[in-house]
Amino acid sequence: MKRKHLRAVAGLAVATATLVALAGCSGAGGSGGSGGSADGSGSTIRVLMVNNPQMVDLQKLTNDNFTKKTGIKVKYTVLPEDSLRAKASQEFSAQAGQYDVATISNYEVPFYSTNGWLLSLSDNVAKDSKFDQSDILKPIQDALTGSDGKVYAEPFYGESSMLYYRKDVFAKQGLTMPANPTWAQVADLAKKLNDVEPGMAGICLRGQPGWGQNIAPLTTVVNTMGGTWFDKNWNAEVDKDGFATAANFYVNLVKNYGEKGAAQAGYTECLNDLTQGKAAMWYDATAAAGSLEASDSPVAGKIGYAAAPVDKTKNSGWLYSWAWGIEKASKNATAAEKFIEWASGPDYAKQAAKAYGWAQVPPGTRTSLYENADYQKSAAAFYKQVENAIKSADPENPGVQKRPAPGIQFVAIPEFANLGTDASQQISDAIAGKTTVDAALKSIQTEAQKVGDTYKKKQK
Repeated sequence: MKRKHLRAVAGLAVATATLVALAGCSGAGGSGGSGGSADGSGSTIRVLMVNNPQMVDLQKLTNDNFTKKTGIKVKYTVLPEDSLRAKASQEFSAQAGQYDVATISNYEVPFYSTNGWLLSLSDNVAKDSKFDQSDILKPIQDALTGSDGKVYAEPFYGESSMLYYRKDVFAKQGLTMPANPTWAQVADLAKKLNDVEPGMAGICLRGQPGWGQNIAPLTTVVNTMGGTWFDKNWNAEVDKDGFATAANFYVNLVKNYGEKGAAQAGYTECLNDLTQGKAAMWYDATAAAGSLEASDSPVAGKIGYAAAPVDKTKNSGWLYSWAWGIEKASKNATAAEKFIEWASGPDYAKQAAKAYGWAQVPPGTRTSLYENADYQKSAAAFYKQVENAIKSADPENPGVQKRPAPGIQFVAIPEFANLGTDASQQISDAIAGKTTVDAALKSIQTEAQKVGDTYKKKQK
């Protein structure tokens, strides 16, 4: 993200944070702690982590590959995404020191860092020649850098979004997937593929509430169909043509040709549906590719990969990273840094590959991974598509008009977590038939304008 945008976002973030963090103690990160020595050995660090499959893999590899080498023990708290976000926000804003490291994303880094909630990684981790900061893909590194130019989080994996489809089902039906499909083409294919096999939906799309659930893919559709959450002057545009066209399209597509129980289906449910033959297509995060091609996946070798569908824009894939950040109040900073050097370092890929295969190595972070012959061979079906998607993502210009803040599948302001979450419930209700899209958008527009008005006042 451009520094000027981060400063604008961070300005309001500081004011927002003051309200929730007055009682917090912002301590500087120390060395050792928990009885550990100066180099961190003998310490026990506490890691708050999202329950995604590759994170669970890391948890299983910790004792033999990290603790045995460093003498640092790790206690994990593993939570679903929405619970993780709420817990991390509470923990970091209060600087309670209950956790040393947490998985955060490029959404949180700009204002977490400006609020003083994160320990800078520039002085140690990023300067370690063995860690090789220059190897991190530039879009991901930029997204995890604060307004002061310092690195505040290191990626465990990075992702964009793309369209998955069953090649064998397409062939059987005499259908062809364009390399760069439009949403109109995808809708037509979904109609033709719906119920071509017992229990198979034409497409799976997230309908589950959560700003990181249905709002993420929906917002990319909004961008490419000419809409935006806010115009450059912070006027809410939720009930305007572009946004309304996209929302109606998305809701109708999943209602007519989507998965059963779509209103409560998120990333995990759609991944399971595609794996189990319950969906012919799925638009979602590129991070799922490794799971689909895993040796024990029923659909390994049967999946095709296409660019994120578009309408009015050239690209529409999002940019996201689950990354490791150290709480500023951590008393085990040295040990926490060593954990990050391992978990985000170049050697972790080799350890994960040995245990689970190269196709399941956390993707989207390092140039060296995409240049690795073993990875290229194992991930031949998707690695180039994923790399191109990440490199082509443009958080500064994701749509057809200028934006007041960056972001592709979110708006990079602290208020978006609440705004997006409230909006996601109404979109989910529209998918479930409990309300209409127009009624949902009218309500969301009102709340969005309240947010926009706070930024308008700051511009005066």
